[in-house]
Amino acid sequence: MTQRLLRGRTLSFRRRPEGVGDLDALVFEEDGALLLMDGRIAAAGAFDTIAADGVPVEDHRPHLILPGLIDAHLHMPQLRVMASWGTELLDWLARYTFPEEARCADPAHAQRMAAALFDRLLAHGTTTAAAYCTSHLASAEAFFTEAARRNLRMIGGRVMMDRGAPEALLDTAETAYDETAALMTRWHGVGRAEVAITPRFAITSSAAQLEAAGALAAAHPDCPIQTHLSENHAEVALAAELHPGAPDYFGIYQDHGLAGPRSLFGHCLHLTERERAAMAETGSVAVFCPTSNLFLGSGLFDMAGLETQGLRTAIASDIGGGTSSSMLRTLSEGYKVLALQGQRMDPLTAFWRATLGNAEALSLSDRIGTLAPGTEADIVVLDAHATAEMTLRMETVESLAEELFVLQTLGDDRAVRAVYVAGDPIKAAPAP
Repeated sequence: MTQRLLRGRTLSFRRRPEGVGDLDALVFEEDGALLLMDGRIAAAGAFDTIAADGVPVEDHRPHLILPGLIDAHLHMPQLRVMASWGTELLDWLARYTFPEEARCADPAHAQRMAAALFDRLLAHGTTTAAAYCTSHLASAEAFFTEAARRNLRMIGGRVMMDRGAPEALLDTAETAYDETAALMTRWHGVGRAEVAITPRFAITSSAAQLEAAGALAAAHPDCPIQTHLSENHAEVALAAELHPGAPDYFGIYQDHGLAGPRSLFGHCLHLTERERAAMAETGSVAVFCPTSNLFLGSGLFDMAGLETQGLRTAIASDIGGGTSSSMLRTLSEGYKVLALQGQRMDPLTAFWRATLGNAEALSLSDRIGTLAPGTEADIVVLDAHATAEMTLRMETVESLAEELFVLQTLGDDRAVRAVYVAGDPIKAAPAP
């Protein structure tokens, strides 16, 4: 039996905060402890109340101990095309993304990209992500094999696309169905893996392929679904042209049985009123990808408007359209995107989004996203004094919320002092 006792300032969430002063939404201990046992949190509370005779203490004071960060949308093969200059979405895909993804037909390259992805995520304190692989079975096998080797809770999908891309990336409705079904048999629910049904978007999937994806969803209702929706005006127009019978872009997916509580729709920037109402009615999730939306000039995510209309939301890096693997940088850019629209993402809500909020969006809040006893021990330790700028700013900080805002706006991988995956340490604290 493997046991650890972590000591530090523990923070997680009971529910979404209603504002920066809503401390009842938090579970916070100034001198807290987590007893980790066999990959789970066995006990949590004040340090002097957690009995752990004979268990060595790993003392992280004065740092904050939080649930591992969660990323709701990213692309495994795109690390090498992050920060590729000068285009909007469709040209960016054709010029940079598709040629890079074609390289993942080589199992060795796919394995290298999977390892690089997890190295970067863990360095930034991200312990769970929903990821797109490529249309090659080898890429998804590499993703799940590497995730299993590291005992990570990950969602991944083999991308389905049978048109609108180079020949080296195209599949068929039948091969997409068969290979995704094979992945489900091999990986879904095995260890900490979930297989997502992953049509890239309606532009690169024919009606026949979307029908196949819908058949998979009907046969496997416990599997998540992930795709893209309304990221770019040209994309929206092309989707309407290619699927003329649908009421709108979201309606394409809805008509094929791909909308529901486990459906993750990346971007959702240019939704019609009907689409907003239909997404809310089906319980679908709109995923906010701020660094990608800014970098590609796609538009501004209307968080307040969507949530007022009852939509569920999540937040994500969207690497490689996004420009950082860090959820702290993602929260920082998200704050700015919302501020441009007269909206605000306070620091309590920001860290709820990156932990429990994203866990709820991924239908995983019974397992991750909190520090509640019985949940999986994926944990990050954050240092708000990690850089000279942060240290100076912290001289004037007088509250937990202000400290979180320093982490949210100035933090990056240097603020990540330690990471635990299923109770095992992954990133050691640097020397003082």
